[in-house]
Amino acid sequence: MTGLHVDRVEVRIDGTLIVDGISCTLPVGSVCALIGPNGAGKSTLLRTIAAVEKPDAGQVAFDGGSLHHLSRKSRARLVSFVEQDAATELTLTAGEVVSLGRTPHQSMWQDDTAEDHRVVADALQTVGMTEFAERDFTSLSGGERQRVLLARALAQQPRLLLLDEPTNHLDISAGLATLELLGGLAETGVTVLAALHDLNLALAASDHILVMHQGRAVAFGRTEATLTAELISEVYGVRADVLPHPATGKPMVAFSLL
Repeated sequence: MTGLHVDRVEVRIDGTLIVDGISCTLPVGSVCALIGPNGAGKSTLLRTIAAVEKPDAGQVAFDGGSLHHLSRKSRARLVSFVEQDAATELTLTAGEVVSLGRTPHQSMWQDDTAEDHRVVADALQTVGMTEFAERDFTSLSGGERQRVLLARALAQQPRLLLLDEPTNHLDISAGLATLELLGGLAETGVTVLAALHDLNLALAASDHILVMHQGRAVAFGRTEATLTAELISEVYGVRADVLPHPATGKPMVAFSLL
């Protein structure tokens, strides 16, 4: 198994080049943080890998097969994508939203099976939302909705999980728990690519990192070797100092204006 392979992908939107020749290869069972300033093209790259957007050039493959050549249902059995601030106008409970993640594994008009119910219950429990299962999804807070949408993605039982700001709206504890969950999924063989704004969360949670700036990949590799103070200063225009975390000893970043 070769994992995720992105080869010289270009994406234009309304004639503007948003993703400019991105290439990277993520091993199976890795967690890759996708970072870069606002407008770097991170969300567009994720949407292209998920086949929401079609690349103008290049290829996206998983385990050697093109994701863009798969049927929608086959791709949904393989890839889950949690977009930033995704919402639904349908009147559904949180549990019903999570149940939508089982659709790729069902035949048309098939009722939920005992296995479907088990997977949905496990997904809700994993993200700490069991007690909210009967709540109207639209009544939930932003952080609660974010966790329900993550549970829906987990209910798909993907081998590739794409997330756009998965800690958005979450408090510190829930954010750390989410990133710990991603590490646990990677240990089971799931490949994870997550766009993150918080560089310290990226350092703590990922083994690989892809740094984007103005649509291009300016760095890709193992996280601790790649995300240097010099690179952060160059990309974000701030002073950065990489220091050992006082509790874990892992690298963390302190920022100040230049």
